[in-house]
Amino acid sequence: MTWVQAIILALLQGAAELFPISSLGHTVIVTGLLGWQQLQNSDEFLPFVVLLHVGTALALLTFFWRDWIRIVHALIVTAVAGRVDADPNGRLAWLIVAGTIPTGLIGLFLEKPIQRLFASPVVAAIFLIVNGGILLLGEHLRQRATVGIGTVALASAGSLEVGRPGRSIVVNEEVQRPLQNMTLIEAVLVGLAQSLALIPGISRSGVTMVAGLFVGMNHEDAATFAFLLATPIIGAAGLLEIPQLFTTAGASLPMALVGGVAAGIAAYLSVRFLMRYFETGRLDPFGIYCLLAGIGSLALIIK
Repeated sequence: MTWVQAIILALLQGAAELFPISSLGHTVIVTGLLGWQQLQNSDEFLPFVVLLHVGTALALLTFFWRDWIRIVHALIVTAVAGRVDADPNGRLAWLIVAGTIPTGLIGLFLEKPIQRLFASPVVAAIFLIVNGGILLLGEHLRQRATVGIGTVALASAGSLEVGRPGRSIVVNEEVQRPLQNMTLIEAVLVGLAQSLALIPGISRSGVTMVAGLFVGMNHEDAATFAFLLATPIIGAAGLLEIPQLFTTAGASLPMALVGGVAAGIAAYLSVRFLMRYFETGRLDPFGIYCLLAGIGSLALIIK
């Protein structure tokens, strides 16, 4: 691995891990298009990937550090008290636990078999197209759930009416649910959506956000919950492999450390941008991008 390859892959992983466009899919496709497939079989690739994940997890912890202090405090308080309502953040803390544990178990036992099965540029490009379809479908279903046409719904639901005369668009204020109002079962379902990201081309944050929208969250809350759920999963993926750094890294360790720092910086800038974007933005642009990128990659690979 050269320094140029290391920096490119680090920046790609750090940014694409949090954008709903699949970092694994992009890595598989880019290495395939550039003829870098041999990197994945080299001894230095594993420690490199380990530190990329650690860098991304540290970036998420840095951005959400205040939230994590409250969450950890709430876990301790509620566990000692034996009541979720013993702390204002107790419910959120246990929602994260409910969403993380089953997904972590699936990743622990199935990550490597699934990625070996699907880790080819063609398959990654196909699933990138699938990922785009999931994002667009999620937004479509969300809009159908929150927007109706006609004044009858306004009168019956006590909703807010906006739009031009002759065409009333009714937005039901009760459809959007605060993050804290999720049930544990819904948190498990949202968390389990992350497991789809084991397939190259399927985005962890993307499918998790779509699942969050499906249970009634708005885009900002869905993004927040997706990033909070991703933090322990991404961090664990790196920490479990850290012993490998001391047996396989060798002379590649400095390159892996620089890659981890680059991935962390890219991830921090990405989450900062995305949290602002999802205050008003939607998943549609990312869905369209995935469709175009997947189709374009397929055309280049199979030409």
